[in-house]
Amino acid sequence: MSQSSFRPPAVPLVTHDPHFSIWSPADKLTDSETKHWSNLPMPIHSLVYIDGNGYRLMGTEPSWAPPARQVGLEVWPTRSIYRFEQNGVSIKLTFLSPLLIDDLELVSRPITYIIYDVVSLDGSEHDVRLYFDASSEVAVNEPDANVAFTPVENAAIPTIKAGMEEQNLVATKGDLVTQDWGYALLAAENAQKDELLPSSLKEATETFTLEGKLPPRDVTQPRKVDQDTPVLALLLNLGTVGNESIRKYAIFGYDDIYAIEYFGKRLRAYWRRDDDNERTLVEKAASEFESIVDRCERFDKELFNDLKEKEGEQYAHISTLAYRQCIAAHKLAVDDDGTLLYFSKENYSNGCMGTVDVTYPSSPFFLLFNTDLMKAMIAPLFEYAASDRWPWPYAPHDIGRYPHANGQVYGGGEETEDRQMPVEECGNMLTMVAGLAKVEGNADFAEKYWALCQKWAAYLLDKGLDPENQLCTDDFAGHLARNANLSAKAIMGIASFGLLCQMRGLDEEGQKYLDAAKAMVTKWMEMADDGDHYSLTFENPGTWSQKYNFVWDKLLGLNLVPESVFKKEIAHYLKVQNRYGLPLDSRSSYTKLDWILWTTILAENQEDAQALIEPVYRFLQESQSRIPMTDWYWTKEGKLRGFRGRSVVGGVFIRMLARKLEAF
Repeated sequence: MSQSSFRPPAVPLVTHDPHFSIWSPADKLTDSETKHWSNLPMPIHSLVYIDGNGYRLMGTEPSWAPPARQVGLEVWPTRSIYRFEQNGVSIKLTFLSPLLIDDLELVSRPITYIIYDVVSLDGSEHDVRLYFDASSEVAVNEPDANVAFTPVENAAIPTIKAGMEEQNLVATKGDLVTQDWGYALLAAENAQKDELLPSSLKEATETFTLEGKLPPRDVTQPRKVDQDTPVLALLLNLGTVGNESIRKYAIFGYDDIYAIEYFGKRLRAYWRRDDDNERTLVEKAASEFESIVDRCERFDKELFNDLKEKEGEQYAHISTLAYRQCIAAHKLAVDDDGTLLYFSKENYSNGCMGTVDVTYPSSPFFLLFNTDLMKAMIAPLFEYAASDRWPWPYAPHDIGRYPHANGQVYGGGEETEDRQMPVEECGNMLTMVAGLAKVEGNADFAEKYWALCQKWAAYLLDKGLDPENQLCTDDFAGHLARNANLSAKAIMGIASFGLLCQMRGLDEEGQKYLDAAKAMVTKWMEMADDGDHYSLTFENPGTWSQKYNFVWDKLLGLNLVPESVFKKEIAHYLKVQNRYGLPLDSRSSYTKLDWILWTTILAENQEDAQALIEPVYRFLQESQSRIPMTDWYWTKEGKLRGFRGRSVVGGVFIRMLARKLEAF
């Protein structure tokens, strides 16, 4: 097995935030138009002109032009690399989104490098020119929108931009929508006037394919997105290419001007915190290009090799594919006082923002890589819950609908209280705070929100052991009373609070909660016992479910759950899993990809863990649902059930977090 042996269901190309996210849903880059994670059109194209002949490198336009021969694909944490060989020329096309998780400037900077490395294969010299375009559909939500094209004035790096003629900043909210404010940017160093200009898709691609140049037409007036879609077009003339590789690159970005509305205030993205703008964005990207490429190459190889060495190549590919997707389902912003705020979007569900039960499954990623981002995700939820806007004794589900963080939309009043997740969200918040304290070695973050932590822990003591009829994070399965896995979450939440107390020197209170959690485990085992496994709901024989919430017993070093519980569960899981994975529970054959990887933590050996991981890898490799990694799919058919492009896939890194915490 090698890097190029893995066939992802969709390939990440441009991945930055919930709006600026472009993927290829095909084996070959020329087999399909590129799309937004939501499956909405977001086309970008590339062509090559070799010795008087034009070929497609990316996309299906012009349809009559032959595709260049694709000979390889590699997906790394920050890069996707395509390799082509055509007419004696080798072309390496790299999409680099420099999401180095320890560098917040780069995580926030909405720039992808489109890098071409070209060399002769046959010893002869060749005339080679390259073409790249970005459709105006990148900057609109409705296909009949008016788009304006403008050169960026006084730019040190030649840059053009496209955006809605009428800018309504941070206005459009929802789930399956794309951004319709701000500007798409395309830039290239030393580009001449006739090499970087607005054009129409048909005219630009056909002229380049036939003549190796861009049409003289300059579309600077507002244009509607239609069959003759306007594009930002770039020509990179390599001249004569011989035995020495020549590198050229384009800078493709998006300046949203304002990113988020936070309780009535418009906030900037983190990269704009010091009054940076579209010019400085591109200038920094160009000046740091060489160092960023070097850093990303080193990071990619080190992370992939570490994943492979510790957990095997299949796990390494799963995690690598999840890396950019997890980050790109968030937006990094700053409050007026400089406070870091990191917001998730609940992609392909309802578009909720800062969703607790989306942050919870993704938390292993951020606990492993950057706890500052973990704090920046959960702090807004604490602030909201501490305000007069939140009247309930339990934790909220979300803080708004992306990009409007103005208060919960998933329930929120007495008439919709049944849509709340009282036990779920209290357990999630307490467990994540305890995970943060475990990683950092102190409970300083919890101290600021101690009153809420106490309130939620007391709520779980009262309501958590045998939950009433309510939703859990797997809300698509509907309400469920006496949910054994939800009870496990409550127990872990109570124990988490006990651990936090001890870390703050509150030994007596801490022991009280830890003792209560231990006693609840004993009761849980009695109520959930179903012979060779534990049931889906208490005292309901013949049912079963993944008990993924118990992983925190190992991660936090609590040791409250007997090892016999985990052995019994894993043995049962291995009996009932299907070709493409372990179902979520006995009610259906669908599963959640993230929870399967969590459940592997319960396995006592690598062999059993790998037996659960392999079907997940097989699903990604064989599924005909050509979308960004889904976390909800059918385990028999290997097809999408729902959800795509979500941050929860960061949960697959839980095995590396467990190693960091020396949980096994």
